[in-house]
Amino acid sequence: MERRTLGNTGLSVSAMGLGCMGMSDFYGSLDDTESLRTLERALDLGIDFYDTADMYGVGANEELLAQFLKGRREMVVLATKFGFVRKPDGTFAGVNGKPEYVREACEASLRRLRTDAIDLYYLHRKDPEVPIEDTVGAMAKLVQEGKVRYLGLSEVGPVSLRKAFAVAPITALQTEYSLFSRDAEGPILDTCRELGIGFVAYSPLGRGLLTGRFRNPSDFQEGDWRRALGPRFSDENLAHNVRLVEAIEAMAHEKRCTAAQLAIAWVLAQGQDIVPIPGTKRVEYLEVNAAAADISLSQADLEHLAEVVPIEAVAGGRYTPDRMKALAE
Repeated sequence: MERRTLGNTGLSVSAMGLGCMGMSDFYGSLDDTESLRTLERALDLGIDFYDTADMYGVGANEELLAQFLKGRREMVVLATKFGFVRKPDGTFAGVNGKPEYVREACEASLRRLRTDAIDLYYLHRKDPEVPIEDTVGAMAKLVQEGKVRYLGLSEVGPVSLRKAFAVAPITALQTEYSLFSRDAEGPILDTCRELGIGFVAYSPLGRGLLTGRFRNPSDFQEGDWRRALGPRFSDENLAHNVRLVEAIEAMAHEKRCTAAQLAIAWVLAQGQDIVPIPGTKRVEYLEVNAAAADISLSQADLEHLAEVVPIEAVAGGRYTPDRMKALAE
């Protein structure tokens, strides 16, 4: 698989990463055995960039990664995140970006991952009560101590990016980005490129909508949080968005690929500084996703996709209004 460099700090990763959240939380039933098979198969396919967070499964996802990493640690670029606080029962208890919590969270992740250092450490969300300079300053101390190699931020805008960058080198910004979620286009991506910050695109498949597997409310398993996540998955909006997916599927048929592959190929085509991290917990879907790296899209293809899915065409926001407020400027 092609490799890409995140930012100006020299971090080389596979052009596509693997999002691990669904292996331990949020998306219905869990199967650790299949998840471990998926992690192993990803490495076989040349995917070495693995993305987790301390809040996924309230630490369970990092512990699952630790099982896989045994004997393979040097083969993987390991990214994890901190900031969201969850109680042992999974209840969310806010965001914490206090300097003392930065160290506490990092050391807890290191223990769960059973590793001496985290390759890429993200602030999952900015704490509205703490200046981002203070949080990033504490993160930078972890780099000085060798506990973290590179720093990242998640879901912050140009103002916060610049403030953070003034304190320490920022290697990557992680934000939702897909044919269905284009918020990052414009000031956010422009700022990343100006400052030399790589862009990691999570949910490049629109949280599964762009796979074509979800056409009716009944297609979501019990316990799947997507139905409560945002307006995009309400009954009325889902029906509208499925029609957009059907148009993408028609183009994919012409390209002899799946809608999911076409969607990932579109993200890959947006720039060499962008690395999508589609998430899956099943080998079969991983293999479909990985094949997208071999799809080349012409300028005519990109223009046609822009006509099929105009930015304003998607019905419903990616989060509820309250959740959108948690995203920093």
